[in-house]
Amino acid sequence: MKRQALYFTGPGRVGVREEELSGPAPDEVLVQTIASAISPGTELLIYRNQAPTDITLDETIPDFANQIRYPLKYGYAAVGRVVEVGSKVDASWQGRLVFSFHAHESYFHKNPSELLTVPEDLSPEEAAFLPNMETAVNFLMDGRPLIGERVVVFGQGVVGLLTTALLSRLPLANLITLDRFSLRREKAIALGAHASFDPESSEMLAQLNDLLGGDVGGADLTYELSGNPAALEQSISCTGSHGRVVIGSWYGQKRCDLNLGGRFHRSRIRLVSSQVSTIAPELTGRWSKSRRLQLALQLLRQVRPAHLITHRFPLARAAQAYALIDQQPEDAVQVILTYDS
Repeated sequence: MKRQALYFTGPGRVGVREEELSGPAPDEVLVQTIASAISPGTELLIYRNQAPTDITLDETIPDFANQIRYPLKYGYAAVGRVVEVGSKVDASWQGRLVFSFHAHESYFHKNPSELLTVPEDLSPEEAAFLPNMETAVNFLMDGRPLIGERVVVFGQGVVGLLTTALLSRLPLANLITLDRFSLRREKAIALGAHASFDPESSEMLAQLNDLLGGDVGGADLTYELSGNPAALEQSISCTGSHGRVVIGSWYGQKRCDLNLGGRFHRSRIRLVSSQVSTIAPELTGRWSKSRRLQLALQLLRQVRPAHLITHRFPLARAAQAYALIDQQPEDAVQVILTYDS
């Protein structure tokens, strides 16, 4: 049989290639993809040739254990249905709707241990949000928001919006978000943010200070999720003394120029690097990757993020999808690739 596979072929270029595909090995299943979500963070870095070439894509996912070089398959949010099972696989896998950390391909093989069964009350498109919801869960675990805290989130892309959705379920004193694009600010308010500002507005700092004042001024907890290195200094600036800044952005090759003198030197602000490939060491005694993923699935059923999908493109038009995300980010939140049945 043949499958269609998306390749990053060079800076600003993607293409869909036809490949031969055999049946599954005895211990594998064959999955027919229904939908896959484009990550506007990592995938855009690869698309723009801004991802570092001296590290692997993801050491925890076997398919992505190679260094970043064109031509390259990538993507990590595929949802499909099992259409064939190997001779050593339990027949109950036949027909299951499953999630996989897998590249954008119309069919693929997997060992069942690498698949996650999608609950019946989640649609394939909602299940494609799973990696980003897991990331949002990880941000809350690393930030550890407390009751009554003032929390600020820079960046309201997909991950930022899901993080806002989870934070809004906590009894916080303030939940303030920032994003350049009005569409994302509107969605942040709809998800429960108390206020949402444009970080490039000349009035932004004054607006933030008005909301973050009080006996102990500034944010207790700030998340930098924008992917913009310049936002990190803004994040530090709005964080109060002894506060913490969780850095969830991956800047790739983009450099970050920070002023760490003056106020920062005396503020005892903590900068926390957060990345979803691993769990914080102090939590690993009770938390596993599997447990965190199951929690993320449960939260998807509460948040119902399908309303964050702004565009759907068939795989054959993937080049248009990436061009949209790259050139018109103000119009896009979550872009989904669809596959012919």
